[in-house]
Amino acid sequence: MLRREFFPAAASAALAGSCGRSGRLIIGVVPKATSHLFFVSIHSGVRTAAQEFGVDIIWNGPNDETDSNRQIQIVDSLIARHVAALAISATDERALTAPVERAIAAGIPVTVFDSGVNTDRYVTFVATDNAGAGVTAAKRLGALTAAKTTLAMVMQKPGGASTGARERAFEETIAQQFPKHSIVARQYCMADRARALAAAENILTAHPDIGGIFCSSEAASLGAIHALEARGMAGKVRLVTFDTSQTHVDALKAGTIDVMLVQDAVRIGYEAVASLARKLRGETPARLASLPAREIVRADLGQADVESLLRPIQ
Repeated sequence: MLRREFFPAAASAALAGSCGRSGRLIIGVVPKATSHLFFVSIHSGVRTAAQEFGVDIIWNGPNDETDSNRQIQIVDSLIARHVAALAISATDERALTAPVERAIAAGIPVTVFDSGVNTDRYVTFVATDNAGAGVTAAKRLGALTAAKTTLAMVMQKPGGASTGARERAFEETIAQQFPKHSIVARQYCMADRARALAAAENILTAHPDIGGIFCSSEAASLGAIHALEARGMAGKVRLVTFDTSQTHVDALKAGTIDVMLVQDAVRIGYEAVASLARKLRGETPARLASLPAREIVRADLGQADVESLLRPIQ
C-alpha cells in the first residue's frame, strides 16, 4: 500500500495540495468516455489499484468519445486542482497534446493509457498492442474469405490513436499478405452505435456479396452485428470484431461473429494507476506496458480465463 511515510518531508510538502480529506494522494483518471463497457471495465481496474496503493481517484471523462473539447476542460480542471498525478486516454492524439504538456509543466506526472498523445514525456504508456491486433484481424478475416475476397471496414473515428493503429495494421496486412483481396468500403461510425448500424447497412446495400467485415471498436462491432442479423446475413458475411459486451458474446455463440478480439481492460486501468503510484513513491515504472489482445472464437467460450475477459466486472 502507498503510505505517506514513503515520502521525504520536502516531497510531502510539495504534494500537500494534491491530497484529499483522507490525507491520501489524489490521481485524476480521464477516460475517452464514461459510457462504453470498455471504460467501465477500465474503471474497475482503476479502483483495484487505488485500493491496493492507498490513493484516491477522481474519475471523470466526457460522455461522448468524440468530445475532445470536454476532455480538455476536464484535464485543465484537474491541473487547477493540483492533483498528484494524471492518467488519460486521449480522445484525439493531437488535440490533447497541449493539455497533457500543461499538466507535465505544472509538475504533474502523466501516464497515458489505451490511446496515445503526441508527446514522449509521459511516465508510462499502458495499452493493448493495437497494431498487433490489427494484424491478427487481417490474417483471420483474410483466411476466412478465401472464396469471397471483397472486404469492408467499420471504423471508429479519425484522430483516435488506438483504433487508428488497428485499422492501419489491418489494411497493411491485407495488402501485403492477401493480394487477391480488396477493401471496397470504409466508413467511420464516430463511436456511435446508431451510426455504426447505418454504416454497416450502407456497406451491405452497396456490396451485397461482400465476403467479410472488420470492426475496429465496440460501437462499430455492435452496429455490424445488428445489421447482419436484421438482413439475415449472419454467418454468410464473415465478421471479425473488437471489444466485448453481452451482445458480442451472444453473436459469437450464434455464429454472427467469427472472431472476437478482446482487450484486458481491467488490467489496463490497474496498470495506469499503479504506474503513477509507483512514480509518486520514488520508483521508476516501466515506460511501456503493452498488452496483447485475446483472440476468441466460439469454441473458447466457457474457459475460465476467457470468461474473465468477457465478463470482467461481474
